[in-house]
Amino acid sequence: MNDPMQIEIKRRRTFAIISHPDAGKTTLTEKLLLYGGAIELAGSVTARKKQRETSSDWMELEKKRGISISSTVLQFDYNGFRINLLDTPGHKDFSEDTYRVLMAVDAVVMVIDAGKGIESQTLKLFEICKKRGIPIFTFINKLDRPALPPLELLDQIEKVLGMHACPVCWPLENGAFFKGVYDRITREVHLFEKVPGGAYKAPVSVHDITDPFVKGILSESSYNEIMEELEMLDGAQKALEINEVHAGKTTPVFFGSAANNFGVEMLLKGFLEYSNEPLPRKAGNEIIPLDGPAFSAFVFKIQTNMNPQHRDRMVFARICSGRFFRDMTVYNTRNNKEVRISNSHNVFGRERETANEAFAGDIIGFVTNADFRIGDTLSSDPEITFNEIPRFAPECFAYIRNVSSSSYKSFRKGIEHLLAEDIVQSFFLKSHAGNIPLLGAVGPLQFDVLQYRLKDEYGVDSNLEMKQWTVMRWIGDADATDTADLQLPYNSAEGTDDRGRPVLLFNNTWSMQYFMENNPRVPLHDSPTN
Repeated sequence: MNDPMQIEIKRRRTFAIISHPDAGKTTLTEKLLLYGGAIELAGSVTARKKQRETSSDWMELEKKRGISISSTVLQFDYNGFRINLLDTPGHKDFSEDTYRVLMAVDAVVMVIDAGKGIESQTLKLFEICKKRGIPIFTFINKLDRPALPPLELLDQIEKVLGMHACPVCWPLENGAFFKGVYDRITREVHLFEKVPGGAYKAPVSVHDITDPFVKGILSESSYNEIMEELEMLDGAQKALEINEVHAGKTTPVFFGSAANNFGVEMLLKGFLEYSNEPLPRKAGNEIIPLDGPAFSAFVFKIQTNMNPQHRDRMVFARICSGRFFRDMTVYNTRNNKEVRISNSHNVFGRERETANEAFAGDIIGFVTNADFRIGDTLSSDPEITFNEIPRFAPECFAYIRNVSSSSYKSFRKGIEHLLAEDIVQSFFLKSHAGNIPLLGAVGPLQFDVLQYRLKDEYGVDSNLEMKQWTVMRWIGDADATDTADLQLPYNSAEGTDDRGRPVLLFNNTWSMQYFMENNPRVPLHDSPTN
């Protein structure tokens, strides 16, 4: 393989980190950057306390709340690989931003709190990965705290997630007695030393499992228990098969403590060894070859005001085929307009550097005021159009209103910019006159983010008027459905989304069931069908 484009594509690795809130996702992200050489000093999230800040949490609200609210792109080179790492939102509300990130990656690292096991948000994110066939790598975190037995954690993964869990390493105790991990591939013990605040790489000493030194730092009962567990794993576990990993049937499992930098380097190296290179994407029924002559990409994220001084608008795209070069002209196949991409960037959180070229698997950002939407296809071939990124039905609804007439212009500008990011969805109801949209969100935190950013970035105060609806559905096959004589339950509403597709809103699932029984010919869907 001497083709320069193929060489570049094969060294790309693009993945996201997912977890339930507080499992340590952003801390692990920071430590992967530390071990990948992308940063020299890790700003532990506990440094909310507050010496430093994490590279991935750059938004002001993220710094104040200590949680990841917006997905962040982080790119760096390590051991010959070009890594595109996406840190997903980490809060209790499921976010469409997370789903869009999962559409743009080739693998995920799932972080599990060793003391809690699999939690609800982890399960919801896993189902999306499973539906898309995304390979999953598991990092069981916080072994420096009291933890569930490792065999119980493996059993949870297999029973709850329905996939084979293959431990690449095995923990040596947990909590205050956590010493390190045993590498089941090399048959070596890695013993770690703590460093202040987890700011630097943890010193590691490597030993044979039978080394008297290893036996000496463990109690006799712990050592015997670990040896029995390893013997059982060797007898019962089949060897790690890369094809099974790529098919999403097996998850390699790593143990460690991201806060203390224990096991992070083993995870990074193991991920790069077992993960797959970028995979070709489908446009309609056609598979677009990675090294084909046409450049193609799709937009999965839009972020305004990453640089508040310039009020700029960054569009993030996943490259699916061909070679990108700065100043190239491409088609936005949604509106068939040509766009010149000149302000292209490699992105590292809020920081950016000019991107002169990029290849399939890369994430690029470019500053533009052109008409772009989430899901748009960019291509040098106008015939290529990737499938639309699905939306989720919101469960919270509200009208947002400007408080002061003197700030009306800034209010409208802010709403327009933030709706373009799709942090909330907008709808127009037949019963509500005027052009004020009803806003819909999967969780209430999205409204908090909207109001905070209106104030922080546009200087606008706003009031939120929450509405009673909790269920929304799109009407399927809208062109063939006559909506004139619908029998709507009390307090239900009829309207359209921002693309003119008809929707219905209900107070609760009972009201929706009532509607379906009385309108059996009207199909309802929890995502758009056209």
